Amino acid sequence: MTHPYATLMPDCVLDALESIGLHADGRLIALNSYENRVYQIWLEDAPAVVAKFYRPGRWSNAEILEDHAFTLDLAEREIPVVPPMVIAGRTLFEHAGFRFAVYPRRGGRVPELSDPATLEWLGRFIGRIHAVGALNIYRHRPTLDIESFGVEPRGFLLAHDWLPKELREVWSGVSAQALAGVRRAFDRAGDVSHIRLHGDCHMGNVLWTDDGPHFVDFDDSRMGPAVQDLWMLLSGSRGDMTRQLSDVLAGYEDFVAFDPRELHLVEALRTLRLIHYSAWIARRWDDPAFPAAFPWFNEPRYWEERILELREQIALMDEEPLWPA
Repeated sequence: MTHPYATLMPDCVLDALESIGLHADGRLIALNSYENRVYQIWLEDAPAVVAKFYRPGRWSNAEILEDHAFTLDLAEREIPVVPPMVIAGRTLFEHAGFRFAVYPRRGGRVPELSDPATLEWLGRFIGRIHAVGALNIYRHRPTLDIESFGVEPRGFLLAHDWLPKELREVWSGVSAQALAGVRRAFDRAGDVSHIRLHGDCHMGNVLWTDDGPHFVDFDDSRMGPAVQDLWMLLSGSRGDMTRQLSDVLAGYEDFVAFDPRELHLVEALRTLRLIHYSAWIARRWDDPAFPAAFPWFNEPRYWEERILELREQIALMDEEPLWPA
């Protein structure tokens, strides 16, 4: 079957902007995005903009508009995020069967996470986002939980024969053990609060300028524990992560209290992300961009490495949680 994005040609992109009164000068470039299609587009009489064309069938209109409302609320409170542009009172548009939104173009560089001052600054920034995120709830967007990020993706991979036959039984057993470890970690954490999150705080979604950081792409925003937006800032040895956590929380707690029980979830959330990521690639394999970007996905070596990662996570989840220095 032809993938839906096959009809999203440059003329269609430019016509979409024209339909909402933005007149392009004919120049556009595709930006690095796999889940959606994102383009930087130069306009005739205004600064360049970024247009995001949402993947058909992923989010409902209500879910997209909740993401937009959250980022607009953050921007109104002078928190440095990049919300969609409001044009004629709207943020979500449709053209030729594609839903899209338009954003102002914002540049920046990847932050230097080896710098304690940078980590503290990022912590303050995320703390401000979470202070606002805790004021309301998502009524349409999903919650980050074990079922949707672990159990269902694992079942999808096994049901659709994505694993090499010689590794299927091993991966099945190791992933089941890993999810059991995730459940134990969630049990130890107890009933932690869920708030509106960015949801995908990897460094590709943080742009740094001389004025500090700003987050982009709230496309994965959802309800979940606050630590989901913090753990991806931590890497290296346990000692390294302990120091990084201290720096992040030093800034974070200037704006909102952090529940230390959530530290039981750090490795559990990392484990869920590993399982979810493999299933995400598999679900998108009919999109020509994915085989081109991930040619190693269906090779035995890929799954051997995932098995090793999950075994490491099983051990880590049974260790004492990280604690700030």
